[in-house]
Amino acid sequence: MKHTRVVLAMAACYFLFAILLNSVGTVILQAINSFDVSKAQAASLEGFKDIPIAIVSFLVASFIPRIGYRLALLGALFLVALMCLLTPVLGAFWALKALFASVGCAFAIVKVTVYALIGQVTEDAKGHSSLLNTIEGLFMVGVLSGYWIFAAFIGEQADSLSWLNVYYLLGALTLVTALLVISAPMKKPQHSKELPLKDEFVGMLKLAYQPLVLVFILSAFLYVLIEQGVGTWLPTFNNQVLNLPVDIAVQLTSIFAASLAVGRLLAGQLLKHVHWYSLLNVCLIGMAALVLLTLPMTENLEPRSVNSLFDAPLAAYLMPLIGLLMAPIYPVINSVMLSSLAERLHAPMTGLIVVFSALGGTTGSLITGFVFEYIGGQQAFYLSLIPMFGIAITLFLFKRRAQAQASACAL
Repeated sequence: MKHTRVVLAMAACYFLFAILLNSVGTVILQAINSFDVSKAQAASLEGFKDIPIAIVSFLVASFIPRIGYRLALLGALFLVALMCLLTPVLGAFWALKALFASVGCAFAIVKVTVYALIGQVTEDAKGHSSLLNTIEGLFMVGVLSGYWIFAAFIGEQADSLSWLNVYYLLGALTLVTALLVISAPMKKPQHSKELPLKDEFVGMLKLAYQPLVLVFILSAFLYVLIEQGVGTWLPTFNNQVLNLPVDIAVQLTSIFAASLAVGRLLAGQLLKHVHWYSLLNVCLIGMAALVLLTLPMTENLEPRSVNSLFDAPLAAYLMPLIGLLMAPIYPVINSVMLSSLAERLHAPMTGLIVVFSALGGTTGSLITGFVFEYIGGQQAFYLSLIPMFGIAITLFLFKRRAQAQASACAL
């Protein structure tokens, strides 16, 4: 394959940022233990990660073609490498905020660049879809790897700062990734004179006025609220509610990431035979049933000796399986939404998806953190039933609007 080095560089970037972005749940737990911050304060790390992704992904889209893909990727990677190497030296909670803000800004650049590069190195729609799925699949492998990498640096002393040494390893991996980018033969993109940033922003807002888009935005917002609320706080739930040691609590969270990956692969096959609306409703019912089945098992658990993964209570294995059921929802509604729009509207729609996904992720983590802090861990996870019910309503409206728009386009 003549574009092997370019593909390898893209895959390495996505793998690296999967580890960094999805470490936020582990870092929240460690920040609570190491820096003695409240759960509500620790939850702010999600915002420092997601808000820059939302803002920067919109702002940089028109600039990247001017400076070139290689320079854009290298700028993002060197920023992250610098922050990874500084964080253990600074050893403060504010340094973690700065790190996640940098990672969010850099990932926005990386995502826009990688999606553009995929079009440059593929020749047809089939090749594009295949490579995109491969890159996204490697992202999930990175998520899984991240839990185990961080767990390896977590010691028995909960308040120790030695776990921050993981960022020396991640800084080194970032520099290796930068070398792959330097060696990859990336063409400088051809671009026409772009619209002013103000006009692009106004066009995106006008798109959001459409009823179908509004319903979709609410559906995506509620989904990400659940995913990030559960995924980010699962390590803390395992540690403080299920009384598991920190390293085992983090390792068991990897089941959630694995469930998401398997769920999306299975959904890809099921959707060939089942209508998307039926499948997603079954998933929502299953998610609610799993929450109602698992959380009563976590009440009044007595502390016991847990020396390995096999000593953990059954609830520690059941709760992460919610990822298997929620996995199809987000990619399916994205696909239905984009398929309902003209191709020229896909770019601004993607911008809206990123913005409201980031806002949903931050909101979910903050709400879960506040409830976890002041009411309790079980109640925080019971709270996920509310957005599940909300998604059921928005999916019904979304299906009706999508069918109406498809019928209008056919006339």
